[in-house]
Amino acid sequence: MFKRFATQPIANLVRGFISLLVIIGLWQLLVILLKVPAFILPSPFAVWQQIISSSGLLWHHGQVTLLEMVLGLVLGLLLGLMFALQMLLFAPVRRWLLPLLLASQAIPVFAIAPLLMLWLGYGMASKVVMTAIIIFFPVTTCCFDGLRQTPQGYLALAHTMGASRWQQLWHIRLPAALPALASGIRIAVVIAPIGAVSGEWVGSSQGLGYLMLQANARMQVDQMFAALFLLALFSVLLYFITDKLLNHFIPWAKSV
Repeated sequence: MFKRFATQPIANLVRGFISLLVIIGLWQLLVILLKVPAFILPSPFAVWQQIISSSGLLWHHGQVTLLEMVLGLVLGLLLGLMFALQMLLFAPVRRWLLPLLLASQAIPVFAIAPLLMLWLGYGMASKVVMTAIIIFFPVTTCCFDGLRQTPQGYLALAHTMGASRWQQLWHIRLPAALPALASGIRIAVVIAPIGAVSGEWVGSSQGLGYLMLQANARMQVDQMFAALFLLALFSVLLYFITDKLLNHFIPWAKSV
């Protein structure tokens, strides 16, 4: 059993590498068979050359986007946990807050991006807030569902033993809600790049989204693909790091 779990990360890595090779092979085959011009779809080799030649530029802008994603995740997770606890503990707050949460997700992120730029400026703050706005809703809903679905037998036993409401929350409800919260965190990590890059597209002077816009204006499609590759790499690494941490601290809620 231990050996199987020890080799599972290696097997996942091998499967991911094989999948990547298949995608690259199909991409190269498509370019050769259809004779697609390089300004529409560059070959994988051209994109790799661009990654090597522009590694410094990509890293300069990439670390900005990565920092925006991480800070947005932290802010979104804190907001999501706070809102979930408020809705659980205070019924009047839940009745007023839930419609506002739904309305916040009904508005397209590009619609509020110019307002955030106006209020918070073109720096990192507006991108962090935009990322937090996108991710706090799934975190809130997952955590709230987990808190509500605490086994009633546990709560009844704690009540008979004289546990206060806060003791029940800390020792029973929160641990029982951690698997659902972990699912919300995994979703948040996947969609965090959307907020950061969307903000950079609306207005910024650095970041991978900014670099992609500049490359598009100069018809440097290979550089756009290089920036997209780095963004995808950040997303995958951030997801696996988060998944590893969640599996370590919440072992009873391991992902499949």
